[in-house]
Amino acid sequence: MDNGKDEITKIVVISSDSVLPIDAAMKVYESETAITIKETCFGTMVTGPRIAVDRVVNELRSMDRNHIFVKERGFHPGDERRCRAVRGGGPRPGFHYLREEVQMLPMIGKALDAYDKQVPLPEIHHAEKIELKKLKDIIESNI
Repeated sequence: MDNGKDEITKIVVISSDSVLPIDAAMKVYESETAITIKETCFGTMVTGPRIAVDRVVNELRSMDRNHIFVKERGFHPGDERRCRAVRGGGPRPGFHYLREEVQMLPMIGKALDAYDKQVPLPEIHHAEKIELKKLKDIIESNI
């Protein structure tokens, strides 16, 4: 989004056993940066000048790099095109998709941890192909 001030909003989703959303919020408050923070059930939303938001988000991610995820939001908080108050309530557009994404994050975090530890990938065994004639025989014998 470019509103002339290069102001952005990033959604910071916490999927960590060691960092709580309030920990991330406190880190943002302590940064004393001219940004706006909104705590959510998933983590936080950080709005402000791009440089300040990027710096704060990098500090947050450093708390637990593999379990704190960041996504840029296309609309700033309060934008009438997305604001629930203007639309008459209900979930914000995109909320349900974000909720689905959040459910995948623990698996992604575990995979990133394993990658950092250089855990080898498990070998995948594929079933051998069956000949067409054998398949037909199996089908015919079960009819």
